[in-house]
Amino acid sequence: QVQLVESGGGLMQAGGSLRLSCAASGRTFGSYHIAWFRQAPGQDREFVARINLSGYTYYGDSVKGRFTISRDNIQRTASLQMNSLKPEDTAIYYCAAGRSIIATMTAQAYDYWGQGTQVTVSS
Repeated sequence: QVQLVESGGGLMQAGGSLRLSCAASGRTFGSYHIAWFRQAPGQDREFVARINLSGYTYYGDSVKGRFTISRDNIQRTASLQMNSLKPEDTAIYYCAAGRSIIATMTAQAYDYWGQGTQVTVSS
């Protein structure tokens, strides 16, 4: 079992940068694929990025080229570097862990979730 805790959210002006962190408990962190999702008020949870066990990464179209996901299996952490922020990036950001290799851009592929961290981007 894995417990996830996000941090690093806050208020930022458009064009700025933020770095989100996801700290995991449990010695099995290295056996899970890690993803970030986000959810804005009144909207469905949206896939942001994923990093596989192999280190392979992929991103949602709306963040491609601006966000970078990474992981450190020794420290049991994952990060999301967010650059060139836009007001439409405003949302609660969630870290998730799972072992599925099917439908990996959907929430159903993940078994464990953090509580979320709020990111607000002003124009």
